[in-house]
Amino acid sequence: MYSQNEATLVAIGEKLGRVLQPNQVLVLSGELGAGKTTFTKGLALGLDIKQMIKSPTYTIVREYEGRLPLYHLDVYRIGDDPDSIDLDDFLYGNGVTVIEWGDLLDSSLLDDYLFIRIEKEGNGRRLTFQPHGPKSERLAEAVQYD
Repeated sequence: MYSQNEATLVAIGEKLGRVLQPNQVLVLSGELGAGKTTFTKGLALGLDIKQMIKSPTYTIVREYEGRLPLYHLDVYRIGDDPDSIDLDDFLYGNGVTVIEWGDLLDSSLLDDYLFIRIEKEGNGRRLTFQPHGPKSERLAEAVQYD
């Protein structure tokens, strides 16, 4: 899926946010400045979250309330020590978990999740959806083929 600009990237995120259900996990991957937090702003709109979405880079986790709670994590700084935060609280809670730099985590820590790679391409962004499990497969289909 291709996003020509920031507004389109937000719109794709919002479309996905509208169909998110409790206990769904999204792993976002992409270089610095690729648009991971911008995409998450769209997810938040789809979850009816009114708060401003900020990067969780220095706080590790930001929580937002909307139709469902949104747990926005950045695991870049925890490196090889995922035990430094209690991931289970976020992965198995009643909200939606978005993990930036989640490809740095051991995938065995995650169960059913949707991996989204965001890559710079021209002036826009290329989004690749890779589901890992039945729930995430239905989620990927809902956003790509509605």
